[in-house]
Amino acid sequence: MRPEYDFSGGTRGKHARRYAEGTNMVLIDPDVAEVFPDSAAVNEALRALLRIVPGRRSRRARATRKGTTKR
Repeated sequence: MRPEYDFSGGTRGKHARRYAEGTNMVLIDPDVAEVFPDSAAVNEALRALLRIVPGRRSRRARATRKGTTKR
């Protein structure tokens, strides 16, 4: 740390609870990022892809199915 950095007025753990809950951040490679001007464009492209991918199931559906037993 540089001597000029002053964190004496900061609050320790201010965002710790939210961070502990997890994140849905996904990093994309720089060459892919160059194609999209913003996150809205990325989301639009991914939604279009999801519409054409057959047999798509959500993470929640997969997690629920894993937790159940066959009868």
